[in-house]
Amino acid sequence: MPRFFIEADLTVDTVTELTETVFHHWVKVLRAKVGETATLFNGQGGDFQVELTEVNKKTALVNVLSHNPDNRTPAFKTLLGQVMSKGDRMDYAIQKAVELGVSEIQLLTSERCEMRLKYDRDQKKIEHWQGIAIAACEQCGMNIVPKILAPLSLQDWLASALPETKLVLAPNKDQANILDNATADIALLIGPEGGLSESEILAANQVGFINWCIGARVLRTETAPIVALSILNFHF
Repeated sequence: MPRFFIEADLTVDTVTELTETVFHHWVKVLRAKVGETATLFNGQGGDFQVELTEVNKKTALVNVLSHNPDNRTPAFKTLLGQVMSKGDRMDYAIQKAVELGVSEIQLLTSERCEMRLKYDRDQKKIEHWQGIAIAACEQCGMNIVPKILAPLSLQDWLASALPETKLVLAPNKDQANILDNATADIALLIGPEGGLSESEILAANQVGFINWCIGARVLRTETAPIVALSILNFHF
């Protein structure tokens, strides 16, 4: 069944007009006809089965048939601090992090960060990445769309209020029981392609981040959050 995010209030046994985006995807691209059904979610909790009841030239109406309250979120919350990278790597990291149930993504800059966004371009990039998060939710079935938060410097992020459990992907010779003491509310810090500097890792350690080494190999910046979130899903 097709599944779409819609910015609209949804209530069972009511008629709702499709937004332009959903109308285009479902009716124009997929050529949906009256009587066909789809799943809609609006990020406010659960999803809704709807039936297409009327199609016009530029809009369409649906009848909201039922509501499923399952949000399909993990048993833990993760605030992912991701140092930005260029091109498709960042798109990929956001897409897969959302599929694996990340709660929020805080965009970061650091000493070795490849991106320095100006305001106008910054806004466009954030909108682009938020769109990737929405599309990932449409695909994977999660109903609460993670927010993509405007870039902060790593220094400013470390000075902010963060979850109790704080993990930074960095070398650590003593790996015993790191996740055994983890709460279900986690801040996860991922460095850029060139890695976090020693001074940045030390600054993270000073505010409670624990070095978490997840293998003997050096992972790319877009691979690291996937591996880390997969391990957290298994652990919790």
